[in-house]
Amino acid sequence: MASRRGLKLGYWLRRVLLVLLALVVLPYFLILVYAVPTVHPMSTLMLTDFVTFQNYDRRWTNFDDISPNVVQAVMMSEDGQFCNHDGVDWGEMKGVVEEALAGEATRGASTIPMQTVKNLYLWNSRSFVRKAFEIPLAITSDFVWSKRRIMEIYLNIAEWGPGIYGIEAAAQYHFKVSASKLSRRQAALLAVSLPNPMERNASKPTKALNRLAARVERLARNSGAYITCLYD
Repeated sequence: MASRRGLKLGYWLRRVLLVLLALVVLPYFLILVYAVPTVHPMSTLMLTDFVTFQNYDRRWTNFDDISPNVVQAVMMSEDGQFCNHDGVDWGEMKGVVEEALAGEATRGASTIPMQTVKNLYLWNSRSFVRKAFEIPLAITSDFVWSKRRIMEIYLNIAEWGPGIYGIEAAAQYHFKVSASKLSRRQAALLAVSLPNPMERNASKPTKALNRLAARVERLARNSGAYITCLYD
């Protein structure tokens, strides 16, 4: 009897380990799949809305149909060294680790590749466990995908309001224009709302949000040297 229980326990442990291994390997397989330009990935939040029958809006837009104003503003707001790192900004990451070890409040150090793989494969709560998964996925994505593809996916899965996914849906929802027609100020407002789109409303900005947008807009105007990996 005891041996049967042991065999049964061993069987279920193997099954659980196989499932866990599959969950770890799956994102790396999907990185290869998502390298195909005609594939339009969905984020974990979008999938959650879909399976729970929640309404959501996402309209895929190719990179060339997105206003450069948006690309410049998002880079300057989220990841100024996007063209220069391998998926992780190691200088920023080192500062975060040092702050954590010193018991200080840590600042964000997520690059656009890190945010992209988090949105595609992981969960939202901040933790070192999530970072342990996020960092190798970001490095792999940056190696497999072009910078244009990373930015295209990121802008098409980012959330800009309740059930508003992607830059085209965001442009229509907030400003009643297409993503290709967004002005510098509109793009800056959308960019600075990204960290917390449920509380930061790009179409109804507070004074603080307007100040942030004005700063990002100034940086975006002078971002030519930083976006060479995206535009010839």
